[in-house]
Amino acid sequence: METADSLLPCLALYLIVAWRVHGLTMRGRTCPDLACDVVFAEEEWRSVWTIVRREPAPEVAPPLNEMIRLVASLGGHLGRKHDGPPGAQVLWIGIQRMRDFALAWHAFGPRPAKR
Repeated sequence: METADSLLPCLALYLIVAWRVHGLTMRGRTCPDLACDVVFAEEEWRSVWTIVRREPAPEVAPPLNEMIRLVASLGGHLGRKHDGPPGAQVLWIGIQRMRDFALAWHAFGPRPAKR
């Protein structure tokens, strides 16, 4: 990280991460009723739903705002009335945990029935 050549790839990666976190934050506030499968992969939203709510995931994707609150709860957002909407930091932490759950879901989760 001492030269520009080594710093630029790191900054590019951070920019992508910041873009996704900020995009989720703003999209959740502006389009709360949008289906979450537009933004999240199926294994991401299904694994988070199952782990946080401790019930099977619904057949259709839940609204984006509900999913963002579930992801934020993984990052420490308590979701009380006076807390306001989740911010970038709790979403970033929640996304990191969600990614781990999605990888486990992909590797060990339910498999479709073979024909």
